[in-house]
Amino acid sequence: MVRETGYAEVNGTRLYYEVLGEGEPIVLIHGNGGDCRHWDDQFEHLSHSYRILRYDVRGFGKSSMPEEGVPYSHHDDLKTLMNHLRMPKAHICGLSMGSGIAVDFVLAHPGLSRSLIAVGPWVFGYDSPNVRELFSMMGEIPVILEEEGAEAAMDHWFDYFLAEALETEGVKRCREIMKDYSFWSFTHKNPVVYLSPRAAQQLERITQPTLIVTSEFDLEACKEIADLMEQKITHSKKVVISDSGHLMNIDKPDEFNKLVLDFIGDL
Repeated sequence: MVRETGYAEVNGTRLYYEVLGEGEPIVLIHGNGGDCRHWDDQFEHLSHSYRILRYDVRGFGKSSMPEEGVPYSHHDDLKTLMNHLRMPKAHICGLSMGSGIAVDFVLAHPGLSRSLIAVGPWVFGYDSPNVRELFSMMGEIPVILEEEGAEAAMDHWFDYFLAEALETEGVKRCREIMKDYSFWSFTHKNPVVYLSPRAAQQLERITQPTLIVTSEFDLEACKEIADLMEQKITHSKKVVISDSGHLMNIDKPDEFNKLVLDFIGDL
């Protein structure tokens, strides 16, 4: 099976992508602080049955950084990338930040998505004490970067994100991936544009079959969002993976992969 890799000129930027397999497309969108390697345990495995696209979101991995003052949206970047790769419609799967991008994409371009899979789910525009606590932690990162450097910022990140699951495989793997992270959005004013009204206020508009995957030791904010999505999205199913942290697709790859294959296979 031949892996296609390359860069696509997309909406004034360059996005790195990898494609493997044949059949119905599945798009895998990585989480914050990482890149498409978040899906190493899914990319080849799922490609035995489907055509898999994983890519580095603008500002991450091998893709170009945003330009300050030049607005862009992740969901429109993905639309143009899919068009470039001749993918008229796909199952859209996102992890953490990638879940937020996936939700925005499904709302903005409903005709391009067969289903939605939200992992360690996130929805832009959701607010709660747990969300504010998370953003407060992230707000400290620019100062840590300036005073102590990237390694200290990464330690600060993982101390919060994965405090209850520090020894999981997901944490170990993502620490290695995050060593390559630029922290661009923490040191620049990011001109990214989200939906208006925000996705959290539009979830009931989603009609695509939706799989919501959270875990026993997921972030409290993500557990709240999982419940919100299950309540607001008519054709949705929530699954909780036990003995796993926020990066459940890495902590429990066999269980996660079966969930995805069974979900899509039943559609």
